[in-house]
Amino acid sequence: MLPTICTPRLCLRAIVPADAPGLLAVFSDPEVVRYWSAPPLVDLAEAVALAGSIGERAREGTLLQWGIVRAEEDRVIGTCTLADIDVAHRRASLGYALARAAWGQGIAREAVGALVEHGFAGLELHRIGADVDPRNEASLRLLRDLGFVQEGVQRECYHVMGEWQDAVMFGLLRRDWRGAGAAGSGVAAPGGRGRPG
Repeated sequence: MLPTICTPRLCLRAIVPADAPGLLAVFSDPEVVRYWSAPPLVDLAEAVALAGSIGERAREGTLLQWGIVRAEEDRVIGTCTLADIDVAHRRASLGYALARAAWGQGIAREAVGALVEHGFAGLELHRIGADVDPRNEASLRLLRDLGFVQEGVQRECYHVMGEWQDAVMFGLLRRDWRGAGAAGSGVAAPGGRGRPG
């Protein structure tokens, strides 16, 4: 079981089969997945399969993906993910996506900041990486605001929805993390790259 991580407005919790409609609402929106590494979901059956895959991979320890829910409403409005977990080298990759209706409210910053805090303090990671399409300005701002450092660009490393996409590579080391205060209010971002499951 993934631990539930709560902030003043949100909870990050394990995704269950009943979350399939919420996952469909998030990941079927072309605007949300515009800079994601997978095409939009097309129907509820795909969302059910995604929920099952997320649970299976969490049990295997290969991908930890939390649903983002508002504290007063237990409906998934996005996800936060630690993927590519390397226990020996204490590192993981960050991913996140947020429903369009929740953009611009600081929700992504609050959720991602809480997950980064958990990665460093709870999982004792040494490094968290992320990659973002260079056109995704909101997500670039989010990572920089949280202290991530741009480390390079991988050219045309994703082929999604008929186009090649570059990736700006970011990294954050545990010693450079500003702690719980970094999860405060700020801009919301549509999503950092990463597969939804």
